[in-house]
Order: sequence, then C-alpha cells, then structure tokens
Amino acid sequence: MVYFDNAATTKPCAAAVEAVNTVITENFGNPSSLHSAGLSAGAALKEARARVAAAIGAAPGEIFFTSGGTEADNWAIFSGMKANRRAGRHLVITAVEHHAALNCAAQLEKEGCEVTYIQPEADGTVSAAAVLEAVRPDTALVSVMMVNNESGAVFPVSEIASGLKAKKSAALLHTDAVQGLFKVPFTVKKLGADLISLSAHKVHGIKGAGALYIRKGLYLAPYVHGGGQESGLRSGTEPMPAIAAFGAACAEGAKNFQADAEKMTALRDYIAKRVTEEIPDAIIYGPLQAPHIVPVSVPGCPSQVLVNSLAAEGICVSAGSACSKGKRSHVLTAQRLAPTVIDAAIRVSICPENTAEEAEKFVSALAKAAKRISGRR
Repeated sequence: MVYFDNAATTKPCAAAVEAVNTVITENFGNPSSLHSAGLSAGAALKEARARVAAAIGAAPGEIFFTSGGTEADNWAIFSGMKANRRAGRHLVITAVEHHAALNCAAQLEKEGCEVTYIQPEADGTVSAAAVLEAVRPDTALVSVMMVNNESGAVFPVSEIASGLKAKKSAALLHTDAVQGLFKVPFTVKKLGADLISLSAHKVHGIKGAGALYIRKGLYLAPYVHGGGQESGLRSGTEPMPAIAAFGAACAEGAKNFQADAEKMTALRDYIAKRVTEEIPDAIIYGPLQAPHIVPVSVPGCPSQVLVNSLAAEGICVSAGSACSKGKRSHVLTAQRLAPTVIDAAIRVSICPENTAEEAEKFVSALAKAAKRISGRR
C-alpha cells in the first residue's frame, strides 16, 4: 500500500505505539487517584503535557488536553467569544476553515453574533490585510487556520497577530494548527495567537487526543464540568493511552522536524513536477506552501472515480472535493475554481516516511487512470 492521505490521519510512530502499550498494560492507573498506580499515571500525564508544550514553545500549564482538534476548535471559538463578550459579538473567520470551526461560526450566527467570512485568493491564500480590514471595534475573536487542509495554503497568523496589536484591537486570536504542527515552524511567542488547536493523530499519535493552547493570563470558563481535570476547565478522566501517545509523537516530531520538513518539501515538489509532466493538462490548484500537501485536479476525471481507481492499485489519496451529501468542496468553491477543476480534484498528502518510488507509482497509476477515464492520449 502507498499511503498518501496523511492530512486525513497518520500512521502512529513506534514511540507512540510503545507509549500506548505501556499505559494499557502497566501504567493503567487513573491520574486522579492518590495511590501508587494513580501517581504513576499522573507522572505520565505530566510528561505528555510537557512534551506537547515543548513542541510549540509553550509552558505546560498552557496546554489543555481534548478529544481532538474538533473539540479544541469548538472550545476556542465558543469560549473565546464568550470570554471576550465585553469587546463585542463580532467574529472574523476565513471561509475556508475546517468545518470544526465554520460550523461553530454558523451556530454563533444563530445565537445573534455577527460573522465576517474572509474569502481566499484564487490560489487558496489569504492575506493578513484582508483579515485585518474586517476587524472592527466590536470584534471579539479572529479565527484563522495555520494551514488549509485542502489547498495546502499557509496563512499569515503571526502577521495577523502583529496587525491586531498595532490596531490596539481587543480581539482574541485563534488558529487551528492541526495541519501546521511539525509542518510549519512556529512557537507560541513568535506566532502571537491566544488560542491554538492541535490534534494527535495528524502527527503520528493516535486518535482520541488533541490539545488547546490557552495563553497564560487568558481566562476561559470551564468547558466541560465534572471532576475538575485539566485545571477544572475540561473535566473527565483523561484518555491516557491517546495522551501518552500524543506526547511521544510530539517528542519524535520535534526531534526530527527540520529534516522531515525538508524531505516532505522535496517530495511534494517532485510529485507536482512529475504529475504535470505525465499529464500536461493536470492542474495544481494550491500554492504548494505546506510541505505535505499536493492538490491536484485532472479535468475530465471525476474525483471519486480517480480515488477508486488509485485505491484499486493500492494507493490511498483523498477526493479534494469530497463533502457530505455530494456537495462541492467549500474550500475550492471559495477559491472560485471552475467546476471542471473542482469536480476532478484530489489531494495527495505525504509524510516523512514516503519515498520517491512511491511517488512514481502514484504518478504512473494516476496517468493510467486519467487515460482510461477521459480518453487522454
């Protein structure tokens, strides 16, 4: 199998698997218990929090574990708006955010908040100027993702943070960094965001854990009430297998970040080059900014047909326009791409373990499928 769907989920790294096995077979105590098994689990929880914090240059006390990136986005947006209600009830968000963020915005609109949606450029990029121009005196929150999961565009979060400061805006800044962690270099200090969403299974951890960075000094009301875990903000017994794996994956990712990013960037560019060489009318519909995402469209070849054809060859990619109930991708629609491009879009997303040999297998299979489906010569 050639796995090129790493933006959807990643294979857990060996260190993450080892961490899971240790927690479920040996260190299985409840971190809230005060006996030896509980204290040992508590130490493992502390270590995982420190590892996630270190990966983004945060203090451990600024990291709060969640069930994943979706919950982190929900927490950040709903609680961020509520915490900053004194500033106003206006939210600025891009039109190409993950649905975990966009559906929060839609719900806030139903509750009487006003939302401004920033449209991207044709290549999927979003300018800081466009975001900052939408900020008003009553803006409570700005939410801009770090890396778009379909186009691979990298958004100027740090520039937006600087602009908000220059405008003396009271707005909080949230970024969904689920596709950015270990892909785009950043620290919380250089980024300047108040709230940052993370997910474990996008960085070779396992599903079931994520985190929300909350800047020190920013108070959010408890999001989940219960026994007082996560400093009383997000109660519930911690899913230690997933959290321990998240910490282990962060330690591995931080250690190899530079080399891994360079390897992915080289492979990304190689795939884009080879696709356009073998299929001259293929379109790269994103800016090739994130190191791990190659957005490809082969007009005349429906996305799902291509995905199925590649799957038959043992190659896993995703349909770039895949969406519930047959609707076109909101991201590619916002880019104002032609329907023929949107309907033929696929996303190739790589990881450091992928190889040039796998890329060649993909390109060969794609060219063969395109010829068969559309009658290309």
